[in-house]
Amino acid sequence: MLSIYLMLAILIGSISLVSCSKDDELEIQNNFPFEVNVMPVPKDVANGQTVEIRITIQRTGNYTNTQYFLRYFQFDGTGTLQYYDEQPYLPNDLYSLPTEQFRLYYTSTSTVSQSFEVWISDSFGNEKQLSFEFNSSD
Repeated sequence: MLSIYLMLAILIGSISLVSCSKDDELEIQNNFPFEVNVMPVPKDVANGQTVEIRITIQRTGNYTNTQYFLRYFQFDGTGTLQYYDEQPYLPNDLYSLPTEQFRLYYTSTSTVSQSFEVWISDSFGNEKQLSFEFNSSD
């Protein structure tokens, strides 16, 4: 009779140990927040002048399938924003960024102060906002 109780205790102990090990699954993190660094830009711009904006995305972790995107909106003055020598961006459209270090070029088409915002986001919904303001030098 004692051996039946002993076997029953061993069986219950084995079942409880096996059920605990299923909760310890390995989690793989692929969603890493990021920071955005911008080199200083001039405060003044003339009509027709182009300003270079150097931007670097700095990851807090490294997941190779992360994609980065850019969109912008100009709310004061007029001008165009473009990536290197590509076609100028359209406001509020989403554009893919092929690299984490890049240059944007803003060309003023206005004789008044100009302000616009750039949003950089990743494929996991993390987003950073950059604000730019230029006084007219005309």
